[in-house]
Amino acid sequence: MDTIKPRTARIEPFSETVTLLGGGELTQATVSDLLTRAPNLVACDGAARGALQMGLVPKAVIGDMDSLDAETRAQLDPATLHQIVDQDTTDFDKALRSVRAPLILGAGFMGLRLDHELACYNALVRHPEVRCILVGEHDICFHLPGGVPLVLDVPEGCRVSLFPMAELDVATSGLEWSFDKLRLAPWGRVGTSNIARGPVRIESDRDGLLVILPGDALDAAIAALTAI
Repeated sequence: MDTIKPRTARIEPFSETVTLLGGGELTQATVSDLLTRAPNLVACDGAARGALQMGLVPKAVIGDMDSLDAETRAQLDPATLHQIVDQDTTDFDKALRSVRAPLILGAGFMGLRLDHELACYNALVRHPEVRCILVGEHDICFHLPGGVPLVLDVPEGCRVSLFPMAELDVATSGLEWSFDKLRLAPWGRVGTSNIARGPVRIESDRDGLLVILPGDALDAAIAALTAI
Protein backbone atom coordinates (compact mmCIF):
# COMPACT_ATOMS: atom_id res chain seq x y z
CA MET A 1 0.00 0.00 0.00
CA ASP A 2 1.31 3.47 -0.89
CA THR A 3 1.98 5.86 1.97
CA ILE A 4 0.00 9.10 1.74
CA LYS A 5 2.21 12.02 2.71
CA PRO A 6 0.63 14.92 4.64
CA ARG A 7 -0.13 17.92 2.46
CA THR A 8 1.79 21.16 2.84
CA ALA A 9 0.78 24.69 1.97
CA ARG A 10 2.43 26.31 -1.06
CA ILE A 11 4.13 29.25 0.59
CA GLU A 12 7.12 31.03 -0.87
CA PRO A 13 10.24 30.45 1.29
CA PHE A 14 11.24 33.28 3.61
CA SER A 15 14.80 34.55 3.38
CA GLU A 16 14.60 35.93 6.92
CA THR A 17 13.39 34.44 10.19
CA VAL A 18 9.68 33.95 10.94
CA THR A 19 7.56 34.73 14.00
CA LEU A 20 4.85 32.06 14.18
CA LEU A 21 1.77 32.60 16.36
CA GLY A 22 -0.29 29.84 17.94
CA GLY A 23 -3.66 29.83 19.65
CA GLY A 24 -2.37 29.88 23.23
CA GLU A 25 -1.46 32.79 25.45
CA LEU A 26 -0.10 35.76 23.49
CA THR A 27 0.96 39.17 24.75
CA GLN A 28 1.70 42.26 22.72
CA ALA A 29 5.09 42.59 24.43
CA THR A 30 6.18 39.04 23.54
CA VAL A 31 5.05 39.27 19.94
CA SER A 32 6.64 42.69 19.44
CA ASP A 33 9.88 41.42 20.96
CA LEU A 34 9.98 38.39 18.64
CA LEU A 35 9.25 40.50 15.58
CA THR A 36 12.42 42.51 16.22
CA ARG A 37 14.30 39.23 15.75
CA ALA A 38 12.02 37.52 13.23
CA PRO A 39 10.18 40.12 11.10
CA ASN A 40 7.99 37.81 8.99
CA LEU A 41 4.68 37.14 10.76
CA VAL A 42 2.80 33.88 10.18
CA ALA A 43 -0.25 32.69 12.15
CA CYS A 44 -1.72 29.27 12.80
CA ASP A 45 -5.45 29.30 12.09
CA GLY A 46 -7.36 31.31 14.72
CA ALA A 47 -4.18 33.00 16.00
CA ALA A 48 -4.70 35.41 13.10
CA ARG A 49 -7.44 37.02 15.18
CA GLY A 50 -4.98 37.83 17.97
CA ALA A 51 -2.54 39.26 15.44
CA LEU A 52 -5.16 41.60 13.99
CA GLN A 53 -6.17 42.74 17.46
CA MET A 54 -2.54 43.78 17.97
CA GLY A 55 -2.62 45.75 14.71
CA LEU A 56 -0.53 43.13 12.89
CA VAL A 57 -1.37 41.48 9.57
CA PRO A 58 0.11 38.00 9.01
CA LYS A 59 1.87 37.30 5.74
CA ALA A 60 0.38 33.80 5.85
CA VAL A 61 -2.25 31.94 7.85
CA ILE A 62 -1.93 28.14 7.96
CA GLY A 63 -4.24 25.45 9.30
CA ASP A 64 -7.45 23.57 8.81
CA MET A 65 -9.25 26.89 9.47
CA ASP A 66 -11.69 25.43 11.98
CA SER A 67 -10.84 28.26 14.42
CA LEU A 68 -10.82 31.13 11.91
CA ASP A 69 -14.05 33.05 12.38
CA ALA A 70 -15.79 34.82 9.49
CA GLU A 71 -15.04 38.31 10.82
CA THR A 72 -11.30 37.61 10.99
CA ARG A 73 -11.29 35.91 7.60
CA ALA A 74 -12.94 38.95 6.02
CA GLN A 75 -10.05 41.17 7.17
CA LEU A 76 -7.39 38.98 5.55
CA ASP A 77 -6.22 38.77 1.97
CA PRO A 78 -7.57 35.44 0.65
CA ALA A 79 -4.18 34.83 -0.99
CA THR A 80 -2.58 34.62 2.47
CA LEU A 81 -4.93 31.85 3.66
CA HIS A 82 -3.43 28.37 3.28
CA GLN A 83 -5.96 25.75 4.28
CA ILE A 84 -4.82 22.17 4.85
CA VAL A 85 -7.78 19.88 5.43
CA ASP A 86 -6.16 17.33 7.73
CA GLN A 87 -7.49 16.32 11.13
CA ASP A 88 -4.60 13.96 11.86
CA THR A 89 -2.08 16.71 12.66
CA THR A 90 -2.12 19.99 14.59
CA ASP A 91 -1.97 23.43 12.99
CA PHE A 92 1.53 23.81 14.43
CA ASP A 93 2.61 20.62 12.65
CA LYS A 94 1.07 21.93 9.43
CA ALA A 95 3.03 25.16 9.82
CA LEU A 96 6.34 23.39 10.48
CA ARG A 97 6.03 21.36 7.30
CA SER A 98 4.86 24.35 5.22
CA VAL A 99 7.06 27.28 6.30
CA ARG A 100 10.60 27.42 4.96
CA ALA A 101 12.80 29.92 6.78
CA PRO A 102 16.27 30.03 8.38
CA LEU A 103 14.61 29.97 11.81
CA ILE A 104 11.10 30.06 13.31
CA LEU A 105 10.29 31.68 16.66
CA GLY A 106 6.96 30.42 17.97
CA ALA A 107 4.73 32.15 20.52
CA GLY A 108 1.37 30.92 21.79
CA PHE A 109 2.39 27.26 21.91
CA MET A 110 3.60 26.90 25.51
CA GLY A 111 1.32 27.27 28.51
CA LEU A 112 -2.49 27.37 28.70
CA ARG A 113 -3.46 23.81 27.59
CA LEU A 114 -1.03 21.02 28.48
CA ASP A 115 -2.31 18.65 25.78
CA HIS A 116 -1.70 21.27 23.09
CA GLU A 117 1.75 22.02 24.50
CA LEU A 118 2.76 18.35 24.48
CA ALA A 119 1.55 18.01 20.89
CA CYS A 120 3.84 20.92 19.96
CA TYR A 121 6.87 19.16 21.44
CA ASN A 122 5.89 16.06 19.49
CA ALA A 123 5.80 18.13 16.29
CA LEU A 124 9.22 19.65 16.99
CA VAL A 125 10.74 16.18 17.17
CA ARG A 126 8.88 14.92 14.10
CA HIS A 127 10.35 17.73 11.99
CA PRO A 128 14.05 17.73 12.92
CA GLU A 129 14.97 19.55 9.71
CA VAL A 130 13.13 22.68 10.91
CA ARG A 131 14.94 25.11 13.20
CA CYS A 132 12.24 26.33 15.59
CA ILE A 133 12.32 27.81 19.10
CA LEU A 134 9.12 27.91 21.15
CA VAL A 135 8.95 30.93 23.44
CA GLY A 136 6.83 30.85 26.59
CA GLU A 137 6.27 33.20 29.49
CA HIS A 138 9.25 31.85 31.42
CA ASP A 139 11.08 29.32 29.25
CA ILE A 140 12.09 28.56 25.69
CA CYS A 141 12.32 25.11 24.12
CA PHE A 142 13.77 23.71 20.91
CA HIS A 143 14.72 20.38 19.37
CA LEU A 144 18.36 19.46 18.87
CA PRO A 145 18.87 17.25 15.77
CA GLY A 146 20.90 14.12 16.29
CA GLY A 147 24.58 14.01 15.42
CA VAL A 148 24.99 17.80 15.43
CA PRO A 149 26.91 19.47 18.29
CA LEU A 150 25.24 22.53 19.79
CA VAL A 151 27.34 25.20 21.49
CA LEU A 152 25.47 27.60 23.78
CA ASP A 153 27.16 30.78 24.96
CA VAL A 154 25.13 31.22 28.15
CA PRO A 155 26.27 32.85 31.41
CA GLU A 156 27.47 30.82 34.36
CA GLY A 157 24.54 29.72 36.47
CA CYS A 158 22.08 29.55 33.57
CA ARG A 159 19.63 26.67 33.92
CA VAL A 160 20.00 24.08 31.15
CA SER A 161 17.51 21.23 30.94
CA LEU A 162 17.57 18.31 28.52
CA PHE A 163 14.45 16.22 28.03
CA PRO A 164 14.47 13.14 25.79
CA MET A 165 11.47 12.35 23.60
CA ALA A 166 13.16 9.08 22.56
CA GLU A 167 15.84 6.79 23.94
CA LEU A 168 19.20 8.36 23.04
CA ASP A 169 22.79 8.91 24.14
CA VAL A 170 23.88 12.43 25.04
CA ALA A 171 27.31 13.98 25.62
CA THR A 172 27.77 17.37 27.27
CA SER A 173 30.46 19.72 28.53
CA GLY A 174 30.36 23.06 30.36
CA LEU A 175 27.66 21.92 32.80
CA GLU A 176 27.73 21.40 36.55
CA TRP A 177 26.95 17.74 35.84
CA SER A 178 28.54 17.00 32.47
CA PHE A 179 28.94 13.55 30.95
CA ASP A 180 30.76 11.93 28.02
CA LYS A 181 27.89 9.59 27.22
CA LEU A 182 24.65 9.14 29.10
CA ARG A 183 21.57 7.18 28.04
CA LEU A 184 18.39 9.25 28.41
CA ALA A 185 14.80 8.16 27.78
CA PRO A 186 11.29 9.52 28.48
CA TRP A 187 10.61 6.44 30.64
CA GLY A 188 14.06 6.49 32.25
CA ARG A 189 16.72 9.03 33.11
CA VAL A 190 16.25 12.65 32.02
CA GLY A 191 18.57 15.66 32.18
CA THR A 192 16.56 18.48 33.70
CA SER A 193 17.72 21.28 36.05
CA ASN A 194 21.42 21.27 35.14
CA ILE A 195 23.52 24.44 35.46
CA ALA A 196 25.94 26.09 33.03
CA ARG A 197 29.51 26.64 34.22
CA GLY A 198 30.65 28.32 31.01
CA PRO A 199 29.99 27.74 27.30
CA VAL A 200 27.88 24.59 27.00
CA ARG A 201 28.27 21.89 24.37
CA ILE A 202 25.52 19.30 23.81
CA GLU A 203 25.34 16.46 21.31
CA SER A 204 22.81 13.65 20.94
CA ASP A 205 23.36 10.54 18.86
CA ARG A 206 19.87 10.73 17.34
CA ASP A 207 16.85 12.98 16.93
CA GLY A 208 14.56 13.45 19.90
CA LEU A 209 16.30 15.70 22.44
CA LEU A 210 14.54 18.85 23.66
CA VAL A 211 16.63 21.68 25.12
CA ILE A 212 14.87 23.92 27.65
CA LEU A 213 16.36 27.24 28.78
CA PRO A 214 15.20 30.38 30.61
CA GLY A 215 13.57 33.01 28.42
CA ASP A 216 16.52 35.40 28.72
CA ALA A 217 18.69 32.84 26.89
CA LEU A 218 16.74 33.34 23.66
CA ASP A 219 19.49 35.21 21.80
CA ALA A 220 22.03 32.56 22.81
CA ALA A 221 19.69 29.84 21.52
CA ILE A 222 19.15 31.69 18.24
CA ALA A 223 22.91 32.04 17.71
CA ALA A 224 23.52 28.37 18.54
CA LEU A 225 20.75 26.97 16.32
CA THR A 226 21.59 29.12 13.32
CA ALA A 227 25.23 28.02 13.58
CA ILE A 228 24.43 24.32 13.04
